[in-house]
Amino acid sequence: MAKKPDNPNYKVIAENRRARYDYAIEDDLECGIVLMGSEVKSLRTGQSNIAESYATVDDGELWLVNSYIAPYQQAMFGHEERRRRKLLVNKRELARLWSDTQRKGMTLVPLVLYFNHKGTVKLKIGIAKGKKAPDKRATEAKRDWNRQKQRLLKEHG
Repeated sequence: MAKKPDNPNYKVIAENRRARYDYAIEDDLECGIVLMGSEVKSLRTGQSNIAESYATVDDGELWLVNSYIAPYQQAMFGHEERRRRKLLVNKRELARLWSDTQRKGMTLVPLVLYFNHKGTVKLKIGIAKGKKAPDKRATEAKRDWNRQKQRLLKEHG
C-alpha cells in the first residue's frame, strides 16, 4: 500500500498513466503553470485531463498544449477549456529541454498535475522517447511477471 502524504494540501488532480506505457521516461521536471482564477477553482473540484496533452518550446517559452480543464459554472469570466497554458521553468532548464527535444528527438510529456504542499498548482513533465511495439510488450511482460511473483511469494512466503 502506498504511504499517504504527510501534508494535507498535497493532492493529485490529474495523472497521465498511459505515458509510462507509451514512452520511456528519461528524466522528469517540476514546473509551475500560469492559470486563470476560474481554472484553479475548476481544478479544486478535480475536473481536468492531461492524457492527450503535450508540452512544447516555442519562441523561448514552454507551453502546455491540448490539456483539458472543465469550465467553472459559478465564474463570471470563464476560460477556454483547451487553451495553451504557459509553463514556468528557469532559463537553464528551458535551454536543456529545448536541446533535448531538438537534438535527441525526445518529447515533453505531462505526467502529473497536482497541488503541492503550499497549495499551488504544479505540473511534472517527463523528457521521454517513444517506445516501439516490442518495447511495450517487454514492459507488459515484466509487469505481469512481477505481479505473478508477488502472488507466489504471498502464497508460499
